Amino acid sequence: MTDEASLSRRRLLQAGGAFGLAAAATSLLVPRAQAAAGAPQRTTVTDLGPGLVQFSLMSGTLVGDTVYIGSRNLDPARVIGFHLPSRTVVSHTELAAEPEPSIQALAADPTGRYLYIGVLLKADQGGPNLFRWDLTTPDQPAVAVGRTEDRDIRDLAVAPDGTVYAVGGLPGKAPALWEYDPATGAVTNLGVPDPNATLARAVAATQSTVFFGAGSVLAGGGGASRASLFAYDRAKRTFTSVVPKEMEQDPSLRELAVIGEHLVVGTSGGVDPAKFAVLDLADLSSSVVVPTQGTTVKTFTADADRIYFATEAGVQTYSTADRTLSPLAFTGPDLGEIWGLDCVDGKLEVVSGYGFVAEIDLSARTCAVTDLGEAGASAGAQAAMGIAAGGGYVYVGGNGTVARHDMRTGQVLNLQAPGEAKDAEVIQGVLYTGQYDAQGIWRYDPAGGRQPQQAAGFPREQNRPLDTSWDPVNALLLVGVQSDTEGGGALWTYDPATGRSASYVNPIDDVQMVRAVANRDGVAFLGGDNATSTGPRGTVVAVDPVTGREQWRIETQQPAGVAALAVQGPHLFGLTRNGTLFVIDLRTRRIAHTADVRSVCTGFAAMVTNRGAVYGVSDTTLFRIHPKTFAVSTVVAGINGAWYSGPHVNAHDGLLYTLRDHNLVQVDDRAAF
Repeated sequence: MTDEASLSRRRLLQAGGAFGLAAAATSLLVPRAQAAAGAPQRTTVTDLGPGLVQFSLMSGTLVGDTVYIGSRNLDPARVIGFHLPSRTVVSHTELAAEPEPSIQALAADPTGRYLYIGVLLKADQGGPNLFRWDLTTPDQPAVAVGRTEDRDIRDLAVAPDGTVYAVGGLPGKAPALWEYDPATGAVTNLGVPDPNATLARAVAATQSTVFFGAGSVLAGGGGASRASLFAYDRAKRTFTSVVPKEMEQDPSLRELAVIGEHLVVGTSGGVDPAKFAVLDLADLSSSVVVPTQGTTVKTFTADADRIYFATEAGVQTYSTADRTLSPLAFTGPDLGEIWGLDCVDGKLEVVSGYGFVAEIDLSARTCAVTDLGEAGASAGAQAAMGIAAGGGYVYVGGNGTVARHDMRTGQVLNLQAPGEAKDAEVIQGVLYTGQYDAQGIWRYDPAGGRQPQQAAGFPREQNRPLDTSWDPVNALLLVGVQSDTEGGGALWTYDPATGRSASYVNPIDDVQMVRAVANRDGVAFLGGDNATSTGPRGTVVAVDPVTGREQWRIETQQPAGVAALAVQGPHLFGLTRNGTLFVIDLRTRRIAHTADVRSVCTGFAAMVTNRGAVYGVSDTTLFRIHPKTFAVSTVVAGINGAWYSGPHVNAHDGLLYTLRDHNLVQVDDRAAF
């Protein structure tokens, strides 16, 4: 039985702010551990409270003297008004948008009265995705005003006459340019200028022209287009390509802004770094294009002499006089992922993904930081990402944050880590994470008293780590990776003892990502998946992780890609994304068993071995696979974990850790074989 008294004393310490180590403690009553519904009494589930709580954000824009900030991965989605003179949150609205909403797009109309809000959603349920908040009555909630058929709105622009333009995307569909007429309420599809693009993330508008920026930063490779930029003539209702030649091979247009008499453009990089450009609005063929050292160029603002923008390395400046780039030097903290940047009275207001607003004095080069939680922003439990356990802690990955749960005291500490911790392992008490986007492997030693630090970087086009596995024979951390922009993927390896790392690109083929990785006796097993609707998928490859050399491969002949892998005894277990279990006998290198497991698992999944059995988790169910008969049994039905990008499960000292709804749970399953 679980000790009820010790659980009732658990405290939830959610750390926020610029330094991530200061926090306010809140009492958290954790219920007595109970047998899972429908499971035998040998299965005990202990609720450890919310996996990760914070105010996470994805956008920021200045209107008057207030920065409006849109939430990320919080339900309900919300926008807060952060008042610059008082440095406090003075307004708040929530949106009726489901499921798992985030707000990446904010734009004010020319009068400053209305703030338009575009949302991203995990699934299209037919509801609105465009909202409007009347800033003259901030106590009244934002109202839905329309819906684009592209599901996700990634950017908004308002023309001088008040007409609103939106871009975004929907998986498997080329993005369109959308127009909202506030006079009539009509939402109109103006056309698809780039039929091979997979996502549009940038839009800007003048009285005569709308600029549409797209590409394939997600689901790239194959026949997907690269960076595209179109000028839409509002009078003629026609599109013309105006992308600078130097930008054509970048994966995607990332940002657009009209500043004075110029169109300012930023791309997302891939094999080559991202680029920054300034185009003359009077002659769009006249441009200045400057390479950067970053992966992404976004979030523009300007003063009389300089244009400022953000990369993953921080704030960069472009001198309009000598047309050169330089990093902005100042005394202050790491700004993390920057989602808002505005220049006001000689100061930059920086909206950081770490949950704060930094004010940088451009003359003194000093920085003042305001934590949004302390300023009045309402936090919430997030959908989580990777999960890892060991050394007395359980770690839950989120947006810009990894939550550290202390299993002895019950305290929860939010650590800063840029991007998203997609998966993780604890090795000899030290946490190692695979960080999206193009952040490589990060390391956190709880004994060191420091924030997580990057341990290894990799080619920027291999940007999305998906799965991790510790190889004890070769003493290597293995990471399966997807290339969003180029297609295919990679196997990363990292030696914690020496710090040496390697990247083996496209170990399966040039189409399949490495969705899953497992290992046994010094051999890595890689499971392939394909982000596009055509081409191979479901291949399993055995690789020597020291050299990257292939040893053998099996085509599973499954119509869907591999979702997860695990090794138990002489068998490699695999789950596909359409709900098939397959088992490979490693002695004969043949498929020994397949079964339809759609009753417990479809879509993304994760697997782990524990106490001699294989455990899997899907969006709905925690289940067990018998190591010899391969029979599948439900351990926890209706677990319904709130996962941001696919479920995870981790094991340590015989106990399983995963999510039930938004809460971290510990599962003690004592199956008899």
